[in-house]
Amino acid sequence: MSAPATFRTLILLAWPVVIARATQSAVGFIDAMMIAPLGEAELAATTTGALDSYAVMILPMGMAFIVQSFAAQLAGKGRAGDARRYAWYGLAIAAVTMVVSLLALPLVPHAVDLLDADPEVRRLMAIYIELRLLSMGAAVGIEVLGNWYAGLGNTRMQLWTSLFVMVADIFLNWVLIFGHLGAPAWGVAGAAIASSIATWLGFLGLAWAFHAGAGGAPRQEGKLGLRLSELYRLVRFGLPNGLNWFLEFAAFLFFINIVVVDLGTTSLAAFNVVIQVNSVSFMPAFGVASAGAILAGQAIGAGHPDQVPHIVRLTIRTTAGWMVGVGLLYLAAAEGIIGLFAPEDVPAEALLASGVLMLQISAAWQFFDACAMSLSEVLRSAGDTTWPMLARLGLAWALFIPGGVLTVMVWGGGEIAAMLCFIVYLAALAAVLAWRFRGGAWRSIDLTGVEPALIED
Repeated sequence: MSAPATFRTLILLAWPVVIARATQSAVGFIDAMMIAPLGEAELAATTTGALDSYAVMILPMGMAFIVQSFAAQLAGKGRAGDARRYAWYGLAIAAVTMVVSLLALPLVPHAVDLLDADPEVRRLMAIYIELRLLSMGAAVGIEVLGNWYAGLGNTRMQLWTSLFVMVADIFLNWVLIFGHLGAPAWGVAGAAIASSIATWLGFLGLAWAFHAGAGGAPRQEGKLGLRLSELYRLVRFGLPNGLNWFLEFAAFLFFINIVVVDLGTTSLAAFNVVIQVNSVSFMPAFGVASAGAILAGQAIGAGHPDQVPHIVRLTIRTTAGWMVGVGLLYLAAAEGIIGLFAPEDVPAEALLASGVLMLQISAAWQFFDACAMSLSEVLRSAGDTTWPMLARLGLAWALFIPGGVLTVMVWGGGEIAAMLCFIVYLAALAAVLAWRFRGGAWRSIDLTGVEPALIED
C-alpha cells in the first residue's frame, strides 16, 4: 500500500466490520428486549449473566485479534500464504478456551452465590452462564477466523457470519424463550441455549469456508508446516493483548457485581440496559478502529510506517464523529430508548428514571472512548501490546475501581457517581494511549520476524 489511506479506503474496508460488530451488539440488545417482558429479575440475570460469561472468553478473544495483526503485516509483505498457519494457531487457542469453559461449569453456582444480588437473580444468572459456556470455544473461533480474513483484507466473511448468528439467535430466542412451534417456554435458559446454538452454527459455517479456501483464503498446499517459533511469537504478542482486555473487563465486572449491585436490582438492570444500548454505538466504532488497524498493519508490513499517523487521525475523526453523534441522540431520546426495555409485570417508572439519567450521562464518554479504541487498535496492529496492557491495568485497578468504591459505596454518590467513574477512566486512558503513540516506540517493534526458519519463500 503505497498511497496514503483516504476516508473512502477506510470506509470500504470498515463497512463490513461495522455491520458485523453492530449485529453482534444487536444480539445482546435484542436478547435483553425479548427477555424484558418476563420481569426485572430475568432482565437483570440475562444482561449480567451475558457479561459474566463473556469474561471467560475475553482473554482468548484478545489473543485472537493478534491473528489479524500477523495476517495484515504478512499481507503487506506479499506473504499472505504464510498467514494461514496463524489461523491454525488461533484455532488452537479456541480449542483450549472450550476445554477451560467446560472445566469451569461446576464452579458457576458457587461463584454466582458470592454476589450480593437477589436470590432469584442469582439462580437465573447461574443457569444462563452455564448454558452460554457451552459455546465459548465457537465464539473465540469466529473471532480467530474473522480477524484472519480481515487481516488479509476480506472483512466480509465476518459480516456474513455475524448476520447469520444474529438471525439464528433471534429466531431461536422466539422459539425457546416463549415456547413457540411446540417447544417449551424456557425463559432465561432459552435465551442462553439460543445464543449457544447460533454461535456454533456460525462458527461451523466460517470454519468450512476457511477449509474450502472460500473468500480469497489461500488454500492449504501439502502439510500444514506449523512451527513452535511462530506459535511462540503469536503468544508473545497476543497474550499481553488478551490480558489487556481481560484485566480491564475484570475491573468492569467487579464494578458491576460489587459496586452497581450495591445500588439495588433496579439500578443493576438499568445500568446493564445502558451498557447494552452503548454497545450499539461502541461496536460500529470498534469496527472502524479495527479497519484502521488493518490499514496500519499492512502499511507497516509494506515498509511504510510513516503513513500510520495519518491513518490514526483519519480513524479517530471517523469513530469520534459516529460516537459523538450517537451521544447526542442519547441526550435527545433517552426516555424512548430506555422505554424499550421496560418490564411488563412491574411498574416501569423506577427503571426509566435510573436508565434515562445514566444513558444521558454516558453521552459524555463517547469522544474519549472513540480515541482510546482507535489508538489501542493501531498500537496492537504494530505489536505494541505489553505497554497498553500495563497502562490499562494501572488505570482500571488504581483509579477506576477505587474511585467507584469510594464515590458510590462509601460516599453514597449513587448512579451519577458510578457513571462519572467511567468518564474519568476513559478520558485518562485516551490520554495515556495518545502519549504512547506519539512517543513512537511502536516503530521499532518487529512483529512477524525475518528469520528464514519463521517465514520461507
